[in-house]
Amino acid sequence: MYKYYMLIIVLHTLCKTALGVQLPKDIKKCHFGDTKCLIVSINDLIKRYPKGIPEIGLPPLDSTRLEDVAILDRPNVGAVWLTFYTRDNVNRGFNNATITHVDGFSRDPTKNIMTIEAHIPSLIHEATYDMLGRYLLFVANTTGKLKSDFQNVQLKLTIKSVLEYRNHKRYLKIYELKPKVELDRWIVWFDNLYRENTDLTIAVNRAFNENWLEFWNGLEPGLMKSFAQCFTGMLNKVFENVAYDDMFLPDVGENE
Repeated sequence: MYKYYMLIIVLHTLCKTALGVQLPKDIKKCHFGDTKCLIVSINDLIKRYPKGIPEIGLPPLDSTRLEDVAILDRPNVGAVWLTFYTRDNVNRGFNNATITHVDGFSRDPTKNIMTIEAHIPSLIHEATYDMLGRYLLFVANTTGKLKSDFQNVQLKLTIKSVLEYRNHKRYLKIYELKPKVELDRWIVWFDNLYRENTDLTIAVNRAFNENWLEFWNGLEPGLMKSFAQCFTGMLNKVFENVAYDDMFLPDVGENE
């Protein structure tokens, strides 16, 4: 009996692999290139599935775990240098995103650049940071928790992709994703900047938040790297599981 059940499981897995994973039936499919329909469909998916859809590889949108990333990595030479890494990264707030523009999801998406634009009221980033650096005679070597709030985020993703063929189906794979981010405010708090001087930790955090725009401009390349890793990972997991053609309605006459 045990072998019988195992055989059923194996056959089910093989069948699922061959046929590909399907989108949930309550998610509306659109025709290729129908941008208005895609905007409505994606926004509906975000509202219906804030906890993600494990079956298709979509992670939780209300608490998305990210890979470790180097925000700043300056060589440790000279009088001024700094390295800043984050790990145990979690982003909260993608479940409140509203898609405002979609383009390029045509029958052959490799012939054009795909774009996705969204508005996120508040994107919270929590992580453990490791900072090592020197400013003249001052040396920093600290680890702690950080929490930052990116407020009123306007996000644009520019995507380039290739098509891969598996089991006679087309699967999309992103090979380049460039994010562009505009925001109204960035609020951040670093714990344990100066373990033996709480007042100095508070003062430095206050100075950072009062001059957040200057810090944003300096750290933007590393932050954009983090955004790129995040969205490339999220989208590729879905594209790896669900065939590109299965995401859309068939063209007129295709079934015939």
